Formats: sequence, structure tokens, C-alpha cells
Amino acid sequence: MAHVCEVCAKGELAGNNVSHSHLKTRRSWKPNIQRVRAVVDGEVKRINVCTRCLRSGKVQRAL
Repeated sequence: MAHVCEVCAKGELAGNNVSHSHLKTRRSWKPNIQRVRAVVDGEVKRINVCTRCLRSGKVQRAL
């Protein structure tokens, strides 16, 4: 599954793990993406949405 929200385009971020000895290794932060049935332009579609958009009501879920 793509780690991109189809509503707000939130995606994966990259950075470093930093150890106690200050060695750095690359890591990534992935958003919490859910595949939900939602009403888009009057019809029901399955879309990938982050939980922030679900919680804030930017997506109308289909029953």
C-alpha cells in the first residue's frame, strides 16, 4: 500500500536514528494510512486516508 494520504497528501518522512555514541543511521516515519470506503463526488470509492483526516472529518465514510 502506498504510504500517502489521498486527501492531504501526507507521506513518508525521512531522518536519522541517533545512538548514544552519536552514530547516525537512516530511518523513516510512515503516516497511519487506512484503506476506507468513502463517499467521493457522490459515489462510494476505496481510498487511502490518514487517521488525522478521518478523525477531523475531512472524509465522509460510506456505510
